[in-house]
Parts: sequence; C-alpha cells; structure tokens
Amino acid sequence: MSDGQSFLLRPEGVWDGRTDAPVAGADVLVTGGRVRHVGHAPTGADADAVLVDLPGCTLLPGLIDCHVHLPDEGADLDSAAYQTLTALPAMRALLANGFTTVRDLGSVRQPLNVALRRAVAEGLVEGPRILAAPNIISPRGGHGDKAPNLSERYGTRIGTVADGVGEIRRQVRDQVGQGADWIKFAGSGGFSSPADAPDALSYSPEETDALVEAARDAGLPCAVHALPDEAVLRAVRAGVRSVEHGSLAAEETLALMARRGVFLVPTQYCHVQVIERLERRNPGAGPVGQGPHGLARGVSEAMVRQIRSDVSIAFGTDAGMFPHQENWREFPTLVAHGMTPLRALRAATVVAAELLMLPDAGVLTAGHGADAVAVEGDPFTDISAMGRVRLVMRQGRIVHRTRAGPAAAVGGRWS
Repeated sequence: MSDGQSFLLRPEGVWDGRTDAPVAGADVLVTGGRVRHVGHAPTGADADAVLVDLPGCTLLPGLIDCHVHLPDEGADLDSAAYQTLTALPAMRALLANGFTTVRDLGSVRQPLNVALRRAVAEGLVEGPRILAAPNIISPRGGHGDKAPNLSERYGTRIGTVADGVGEIRRQVRDQVGQGADWIKFAGSGGFSSPADAPDALSYSPEETDALVEAARDAGLPCAVHALPDEAVLRAVRAGVRSVEHGSLAAEETLALMARRGVFLVPTQYCHVQVIERLERRNPGAGPVGQGPHGLARGVSEAMVRQIRSDVSIAFGTDAGMFPHQENWREFPTLVAHGMTPLRALRAATVVAAELLMLPDAGVLTAGHGADAVAVEGDPFTDISAMGRVRLVMRQGRIVHRTRAGPAAAVGGRWS
C-alpha cells in the first residue's frame, strides 16, 4: 500500500489519548500518513478511501514502550551482523502488539540500535520508530559490565564501562558521536548483573553529576537504571529525565520525582517474572533486604507504592529480558497493582510521548501522525483487551491485521 493511500477506520469506539473514555460511533479518516478527521465521516471527501470495518474494537493511538532491548544480548559473542538480525523478530512482535514507537536502552557491545533506527526510518526494514541509547554506561564490575570474567582471562571487556569523572565524560561523548538520542547509565546493580548485587550503588554523586552534565551539554536527556532508593536519589538530584525501574524507591523519593518532573518507567511485568523465578528456586527464603530473594520481596511491595504516588509513570517493559511478544502484559500488571486502566493507557500514549519529547505521537487527533492500534473489546473495562490486537497502523500504513470479520470498502475499493 502506498503512503498516499486513504483509509476510513470504523471501530466500535475511538479513544484519542486525551479524553477519559472512548467515543462511540466515530470514524477516523487517514490521508497521506496523517489523521485528517475524527468523528462522523465527512460527506464526499473520502470517496477513494478504503473503508476498514473494525466491529467490536476500540481504536487507540499507537502505543509506546519506553524500555526495550531489541538485539539479543546473549548473542554478544557472535558477529555484529548476526546480532543485529536477532532484533528483526523482536521488532515485528512489538509492532504486532500495537507498539509503533519504542526506546531501545542499549545493553549490547556495539551501537546496533542506532543502525536499526536508521533502517526503519529509511524503510529498509519494518518496525516501530526507534529512539536509541546506544549502550548503558557502567562502572567496571557494575550492571553493564557484561562479562567481567573475559576481562580477567583474555583482557576483553564487553560493555561500555567508565570509572571516574574523566572516563565518564569521554564515554558520554562517544555515545553522542555514535548518534545517541538518549544517554543511559547504571546507577545501581540489577537482578541480571553478572557481578554486582541489585542494591549495590554504581556511581558516586560526583560521578553521577558529571555524567548527567556531560549529556546535558550535548543536548541529550538521561535515563538511569536504578533500583535502591539512594541510587534513585542521586540520579534525580543530578537531573535525569527518567528513572528505569526505581524498584526500591521510598515514598519521599517518589514525591521528589513528582515535584521535579522526573518520569518513572517501572517495568513491573519484568519484576514480577524475576520474583516468580526466585520464588521457584527457593520458596519463602530470606527476609526483605537479605540477598536477591529478599530484595525481590521488597520490590513486590514497592510496586504498589509506585502506583499510589503522584509520579508521572511512563509505560516501559524491559522486553528482551523476556519474550518481546509478552510486552503488552505490562498493562494488566499495572492494573493489578492498583493503576486505573485509563492511567495505564495514558502511560503508553500521551505520558510516554511527553517523556520521549515526541509531540506528534501518543494521540489520535486531526493533524497528527497516523499511528493507531485497534484492540478487540474495551480496554477501559477489560484491560486484557490489550492482548487482542486486530489492526496496527504505522504512519498511515496498515502494517499488521488480524481479521475478525468481513471488511468493506467505500467506493467499492479494498486492498
């Protein structure tokens, strides 16, 4: 289908990302890759538009996942070409789930996500729009030092490591030179760290300030991987734009984030998977604060605290740490921890677009880019509807469709 194709989308209800509920009986006219009209179809202006009937479906703005990992980190010892190719199924899966924009927060050795961003923009491969942080900057032995044993045995290090203010500034500038949209750094350890513990602190306040300042000087925002409260506090005080996970952030720290306009990307579904794995390995072991198992229980309690806070929560999943096709499950996870469906849907649309500074994304209104997803059912009353995608439109093109019923065409056209 050409970029100039016009479509008239006719779902059961339309949610534009701004209102509190879907509007019944509205059509969406798309022309030239942009939304032209939302409401009753304008008479005589759409004779050549393809009518796409979506009975029983709710049409939403294209979704945004603010925390994914596209190339397979486990293929880091393979060639860069092969590792890049491992991202293609992930991109297809995310697009089929209705995610038309993603932020890839790095983790592999080379800036492969920057190349993928360009390939999507140039139409070489099909996938969501990509914003890229090429790598996670980490201290040696920290969360982003992916194989410290290789350094010990062969002098080879996998990961973007930097210690001290001077090295940190150089690494930030290298990321800028590689074409970064974002700078990401490890403020703490993590549950998947090869060496440090999830509650270990990575950078001193001085190092954290220098890193964020170097990014700011280059005009780039920072995202920090941070689990313990002190790591979150250091990053927030330094001026990061988003905190990834924030898994053990205290109530006072969440309130500080809200006051300073720092976004939280909680990746709760991923944490639920971690907690379940640890529980299977060692049922009921360890109090909170003693070892990974105890920390996981603390994270479980903190997830409810995050939802109850006033912090701006943007949707992000850490897809790649689990199969990409499951990233939609962040929606029911957030709702299970107390978030309303409306807030969860806004987290993946207007709030995520605000975090990523994408004024043309996150809404489905006239004049904006035509990224949209149709789901079977009403996610405002049944959030599991987000796992029943029937149509995905990216820049005015239908890139995924599961037919739930017959399709008709205005003017006798259908393709």
